[in-house]
Amino acid sequence: DVQLQASGGGLAQAGGSLRLSCTASGFTFGDYAMAWFRQGPGKEREGLSCISSGNGNKWYSDSVKGRFIISSDNAKNTVYLQMNNLKPEDAAVYYCAADRYVLCPTVVFGTPNPQAALAHWGKETQVTVSS
Repeated sequence: DVQLQASGGGLAQAGGSLRLSCTASGFTFGDYAMAWFRQGPGKEREGLSCISSGNGNKWYSDSVKGRFIISSDNAKNTVYLQMNNLKPEDAAVYYCAADRYVLCPTVVFGTPNPQAALAHWGKETQVTVSS
């Protein structure tokens, strides 16, 4: 079975940092695009960052570009999201997701139904940012 286990959420002050991790199992990690999403209260799920399968290209939404860094460790089947210079508006529940066929630009530039576009999702991890 495919599983994505996300961790690393918590409380940070504005301007601070957190690192999220997502460990995958049940599929060949390098064959899948890995992505991070978030969903704030009353908001739609937003694609933040994505690593393409194969070439490992990294993509970011405008809302996090320059502040968040996605990386992966294929030996550990883990993708990370380093979140720096956190802002109160970054507070949300965060999700990691994986799909063999999704194109990363679709993830970060907006897909109308992310839950349908990516096949596998981890459980949410909460990020709270105090001002």
